[in-house]
Amino acid sequence: MSALAPAIHSSGSTMTVSRLHASAFAPASIGNIGVGFDLLGHTLEGPGDHAEVARIDEPVVRIVEITGDVEGASSLPLEAERNTAGRALMELRERHGIAHGFEVRLRKGIALGSGLGGSAASCVAVLVAANAVIDTPLSREELYPLALIGEAVASGSIHGDNVAPMLFGGVVLATPTRAIRLSAPDLFCAAVHPHFVLETRLARAALSAPYAIGEFVKQSEHLALFLTGLARGDRALIAEGLADVLVEPRRAALIPGFVEVKTAALAHGALGASISGAGPTVFGWFDDRAQATAATQAMQDAFAQAGFASDALVSPINGPRAEVVA
Repeated sequence: MSALAPAIHSSGSTMTVSRLHASAFAPASIGNIGVGFDLLGHTLEGPGDHAEVARIDEPVVRIVEITGDVEGASSLPLEAERNTAGRALMELRERHGIAHGFEVRLRKGIALGSGLGGSAASCVAVLVAANAVIDTPLSREELYPLALIGEAVASGSIHGDNVAPMLFGGVVLATPTRAIRLSAPDLFCAAVHPHFVLETRLARAALSAPYAIGEFVKQSEHLALFLTGLARGDRALIAEGLADVLVEPRRAALIPGFVEVKTAALAHGALGASISGAGPTVFGWFDDRAQATAATQAMQDAFAQAGFASDALVSPINGPRAEVVA
C-alpha cells in the first residue's frame, strides 16, 4: 500500500479511514521544579521538537532523519532501540499488537543536554504523531507508560517529570504509574540556558551518595508546602516550599555561575529558583511576565560573568501540551 493513500478498514457495514502521515510538536519543559525530583514538571511556551510519522506496511520502526538547528542533532542515533522516540514506538507496537510499522523524521528544537527535556520531547512528539495514524488511537494516559520507556533510553531510569507535562500540559505530578495535572496559579517562569552541555547521566551520578534522614525530612516539608501552595493558589506557601535541599546542593558545582544566577533571580523577585532537570538551565518562578522578563537579563549577565553566553525565555508555568500540527 502506498504511504500517500489512506488505509481503508471495513468492520461489517462500517468503514473507517486512517491517516497515513502526521506531524506533532512537543514543548520544552522544566523538570523537577526544584523540590519534586523525578516527580514534578511543567511545560514552556516556545522551543520544542517536531516529529513526522508515516505509517508503513513493513513491521518495523525506522528513523530516517534527525535534523534541527541545535548542535549535535545529527549525531543522535538513528537505531530505533537507542533513540527515545524509536524505543517509544517499539513499545507502542509491542504492547498494543500493531502489525504495521512507522517511519520517523525528527526535527530537534531543544538544545541537547540543556535540562529542558529534549530527549523527552522527541519521545512525546513521535507518540502523539503516531497516535494519529494508528487504527484505534490511545488516550494520553495510555501513551504515558510508553513515553516513560522511551525516555529511559536517555536517562537510564524511569521518571516522568518531563514526558508527563508534555503529554498533559501545565504543571504535572508524575509517578511511574500515573500522571496528574495540578492546579496552579497564573505564574511565569524565566528559564536561562547557558551554552554548555551537562549530560543527564553525569548529573544523576552526583546524587549517588546516601542522604541523611534530616535532609529527606526537610525536603519533604518543602514539597508539602509547595504542593499545598499550588492547590490553594497561595504564593507565600509556594515561595516557602520552592527550596531544594537535596538535589541542588550536589549539582550546583556542575554549573559554573549557578549561585550568582540563582541570586540574580531571587533579587528580582523570584518566588524561588533552581536547576531545571539535570541542568544546566536555571529557572525562577515569578508573579508576572514583566518581572520574569526583567530577571532574565540579570540571570544572563551572571552567566556571562562565569564565561558563558546563554539563551533566555519567559513562559507561563501553565504551558502547552504536545499536539498534532499537520
